[in-house]
Amino acid sequence: MQDNTIAGIASGMGGGIGIIRISGSKALEAAGRIFRTAKFINKKTGKMKKDIEWDFDYFYNKETHTVNYGFITDGNNIVDEVMILLMKAPNSYTKEDVVEIDAHGGPFVVKKILELLLENGVKLAEPGEFTKRAFLNGRIDLSQAEAVMKIISSKSSFALDSAVKQLEGSISGYIEDIRQEILSNLGQIEAALDDPEHYDLYEYRDKILNDMEEEINKLNGLLSRFNDGRMKSEGINTVIVGKPNAGKSSLMNLLLDEERAIVTNIAGTTRDIIEETVYLDNIVLNLIDTAGIHETNDLVENIGVDKAINYLENADFVIYVVDSSVPLDEADMQIINLLKDKKGVVLMNKSDLEVKLTEEEVKEKLDWHCIGFSNETKLGLEKLSRYIKNSFLQGDITFNDQVYLTDLRHKEAVEDALASIMQAVNTIKAGLPEDFITIDLMDAYKKLGLINGETASEDLVNKIFKDFCMGK
Repeated sequence: MQDNTIAGIASGMGGGIGIIRISGSKALEAAGRIFRTAKFINKKTGKMKKDIEWDFDYFYNKETHTVNYGFITDGNNIVDEVMILLMKAPNSYTKEDVVEIDAHGGPFVVKKILELLLENGVKLAEPGEFTKRAFLNGRIDLSQAEAVMKIISSKSSFALDSAVKQLEGSISGYIEDIRQEILSNLGQIEAALDDPEHYDLYEYRDKILNDMEEEINKLNGLLSRFNDGRMKSEGINTVIVGKPNAGKSSLMNLLLDEERAIVTNIAGTTRDIIEETVYLDNIVLNLIDTAGIHETNDLVENIGVDKAINYLENADFVIYVVDSSVPLDEADMQIINLLKDKKGVVLMNKSDLEVKLTEEEVKEKLDWHCIGFSNETKLGLEKLSRYIKNSFLQGDITFNDQVYLTDLRHKEAVEDALASIMQAVNTIKAGLPEDFITIDLMDAYKKLGLINGETASEDLVNKIFKDFCMGK
């Protein structure tokens, strides 16, 4: 448990309800100092009655998990009419005494209540400090704590389902099972080291190797599903490329259904990167409109071209917009050479004009699916949407029983642990001393412990919670 008591605004400003959360050993006392029940209020004057003594221990004598109606007061003045939710330790979000004040949602009144709490000895909560206390007090592990922010920031049903399962312990449980298998193997090896007269490691050699192969397969499975899970959870980084005046920005506006990008008949209008989010049912596209890729002597435009190429290198999916009213030229060939190892689709734009470029001619250069398209008539828009969904959904985006990694930190920990286990396998097969095996297995055990926080450093924990929102 933490020594000090903290408070923070736990709701968005300006809504119908404003929530101020308090947690810590003095949460009940702090709330009791600024709260009065209705019988202490003179309804005619709107002031507190002076002839009734208030008990600051009011909430200590109340049952946990109750809702209490009354008023927040500043001296003799009423600040707001509120409902107070009382959750006593250890049955609360932080496993400490927690009080939540439900006030009216105006920014001034919510800040005023928070200020009153600070005047009564409560400390202002840091970003993520409530969830950090839940982690430090053992209610949730580090992976579950990270899931809290994933729930808040989820942009699709898959992202939400994934985050909820992570909060329920799907990743923690899966990883912990592997860690216990590693620990069991370590125990057998340590027994052979401590009592070589009665334990011969090579009696258990095949079993330990089989266990390690299973662990390797499980970790490889997590890594193989990482990109799929990340894209479905965080969105598919989708880059629109093409030469100048091919219709990239018009496509961006069409997909967004708003005039987000400047569109003119002058080539090279887009010189910087424009990023927006587009929703296709349960798919989230992190859409990136880029400058037209071509040779140019314009310094500013050339910077935009370089940015386009950099974004292209990290794209999950590419929409290549081709002007079908003109033949392929050197600019198109420059783009095609950049796309050959990528995943994407070709839009044969301006199909409403006289067509001078066929799908067959494009496919000779780039073996991608081609869609006849027109930004003006919206021809092909439905086909584009369907193709993207089929490319990533494969008919089903529902979250199944498989465990997905969606966090880069988790992926790196799994990669490091996998490398250590594979090294331990090689050590056993090479017949090297048992000490070398235990070093690698212990390293794998510790690396996987970073995921649930068991072996995480204080600096790592602080870094993770620093990115949380206030009041959570």
